[in-house]
Amino acid sequence: MDFAPSAVATDYTARMRAFLDEKVLPAEAEYDAFRAERRGTAAEWDLPPVVEDLKADARGRGLWNLFLPALSGLSNLEYAPVAEVSGWSPVIAPEAINCQAPDTGNMETLHLFGTDEQKEQWLEPLLAGEIRSAFAMTEPDVASSDATNIETRIRRDGDDYVIDGRKWWISGAADERCRVFIVMGKTDPEASTHRQQSMILVPRDAPGLEIVRHLPTFGYQDQHGHSELRFDGVRVPASNLLGEEGGGFAIAQARLGPGRIHHCMRLIGMAERALSLMTERAQSRVAFGRPLADQGVVREQIALSRMEIEQARLLTLKTAWLIDEHGAKGAATEIAAIKVVVPRTACAVIDRAMQVHGGAAMSDDTPLAYFYAWARALRFADGPDEVHIRSVARQELKAHPRPE
Repeated sequence: MDFAPSAVATDYTARMRAFLDEKVLPAEAEYDAFRAERRGTAAEWDLPPVVEDLKADARGRGLWNLFLPALSGLSNLEYAPVAEVSGWSPVIAPEAINCQAPDTGNMETLHLFGTDEQKEQWLEPLLAGEIRSAFAMTEPDVASSDATNIETRIRRDGDDYVIDGRKWWISGAADERCRVFIVMGKTDPEASTHRQQSMILVPRDAPGLEIVRHLPTFGYQDQHGHSELRFDGVRVPASNLLGEEGGGFAIAQARLGPGRIHHCMRLIGMAERALSLMTERAQSRVAFGRPLADQGVVREQIALSRMEIEQARLLTLKTAWLIDEHGAKGAATEIAAIKVVVPRTACAVIDRAMQVHGGAAMSDDTPLAYFYAWARALRFADGPDEVHIRSVARQELKAHPRPE
């Protein structure tokens, strides 16, 4: 098990770091100003033009679609440090290199399970950065952490499927560039538990699809939005089915493994930036006659943050290596573990950075308040902590059977 970066990984990571420092971080003020001018209006979800400028720059640097091994040639382990660097600016940088959620997971799904026609219609424009997409699984009326609870129905009717149900927290739906939804619902409620669900492609303009509202996350409205949807007799061709009927649960599991590596490495990047801001503030701010950095309690916060980041990174890199060597199934325990460990670590580090910044941390003068909101939200996204802890415990108990 060797985590030493390959020459290719070192090159891509250096290029990503240069792009971040030279272009992305300086663009944050312009991005934020554009959005602030439109806050509370119908234009709140318009894309700041600087993002398209950054996308063009990234493509010119060869920083494009690096998340997909079949295109980039990078393994999960090699892509991980690139994703970490993008986490320093988690709103802008991932989209600038076309490696943003939920599109990455949707592109992986289409790449693995899409027909040639589905790939031509949806995957190719997604890979080109021309459109965006969303993944519609979570529902307001059931505990969606248990995917078998899903109530949305997908019924076969001749050459079509008809979809009825409600979804919410569907990331990306507020952005008009989101042209297609991958919807998970039940095609056969009488089948065995993990064969009831299927996935189907639903265009944004399908009659009967209503975007009900856009949900704030701890008061923040992201540019791409997190929305509630209603499907009322939405009819799409049977050819829009992804994979086979009853294959939805298996597709979901295949989709989530690499995606959790991406989320976790971006969170580590956020934690690294928070720690960097913490150390800068501690050395420049004076209280009780000396810099905060000379206070023992602050030094402890800095040291704990460094140690916890290193631990979280190593576990995530191990998980990426296991996926590369044995597939997502062979890394199931570690995939669940990082989804608990890393968001908690990021929350803790960001929280300490906020304490060192004092009242400034609650404003938009630093990225810390938004970082905290997003890191905390990721303890729910892709399943809450409790589900993953349950999975780790189940695997551990299976490895140590109860004596007869």
